[in-house]
Amino acid sequence: MTTTENPSRAVRLRAGIQRFGGYMAGMVMPNIGAFIAWGLITALFIPTGWIPNETLAAFVDPMVMVVLPVLIGYTGGQLVYGQRGAIVGATATVGIVVGADIPMFLGAMIIGPLAAYTIKLFDGVVQPRVHTGFEMLVNNFSAGIIGGAVALLSMLSIGPLVQWLTNLLGDGVGFLVDSQLLPLVSVFVEPAKVLFLNNAINHGVLGPLGAAEASSTGRAVEFLVETNPGPGLGILIACMLFGPRASRGSAPGAIVIHFFGGIHEIYFPYILAQPRLILAAIAGGASGIMVFLATGAGLVATPSPGSIIALLAVTPKGAHFGVVAGVVTATVVSFLVASALMWFGRSRNESELDNEETHA
Repeated sequence: MTTTENPSRAVRLRAGIQRFGGYMAGMVMPNIGAFIAWGLITALFIPTGWIPNETLAAFVDPMVMVVLPVLIGYTGGQLVYGQRGAIVGATATVGIVVGADIPMFLGAMIIGPLAAYTIKLFDGVVQPRVHTGFEMLVNNFSAGIIGGAVALLSMLSIGPLVQWLTNLLGDGVGFLVDSQLLPLVSVFVEPAKVLFLNNAINHGVLGPLGAAEASSTGRAVEFLVETNPGPGLGILIACMLFGPRASRGSAPGAIVIHFFGGIHEIYFPYILAQPRLILAAIAGGASGIMVFLATGAGLVATPSPGSIIALLAVTPKGAHFGVVAGVVTATVVSFLVASALMWFGRSRNESELDNEETHA
């Protein structure tokens, strides 16, 4: 009895995780083109970009704070309840982006499908009872009322939740740094980055710590913890070679924007689409920090944006080997872990398809 129950539970658990990952991918991957457009504009026109332009840089904040979250909320709603769910999901997502200080991608992935599911339940109860000729009136008003109500609720609930999460991650990073356990910082930093809390962690916690260290020693390894492009580069290369078909086509462009443009946010959707890849990011980040510590690497200031060129530009004389070694190590480790995770998932999917075809 036990031997048959345990495998079935394991199979159900794997299937549930696989469905969850597929649903996340369904919300994120269709919008990768918009992420790349934002990444290109950011890398080129922000004050520290390749072609600084104050007028054109005005696109950056509206795109990342409003357009991209709303697109994700729209897509998530569409997956749940078609076009009607998409409209309500996008409307509800506006509630969490209003007044937010950080990009609300995670909130959009929650609120969009939730709003669509709410209108789906409403339609299931009300539509069979609507008299002929009143369908459009009921549909339009119900979508507006439910979308607006969920938007208001999300503004009051998701914002404080994300702020609490930011404070929690910041406290965890500070504790590990104070305890001389710097490689373990990746356990907090890498998930925080994927939730688009990277700037809060870097400038709010690691930046001040690094500034204090650099003022006394001339360099600080804290400046390399969040800005190391290695973990993201390894994951993007693995996605390009072994990832789902949708990610293989967009990963090469994302690699250029991430590694040379310094826009790390471009690889976050790839992890959100396949949450297990966070293990690759943590492994790559931790291994890179270990190499930085072993070689005595450090920077004189926070590189902005976090490209390999910016890293080398703020590296003190004689410390370039350690910085490059840490970036290369992080890239290799994250690539190997991500490749193993995706190859296993890919093989399992293919075997399941073969089984379905055989039974058919």
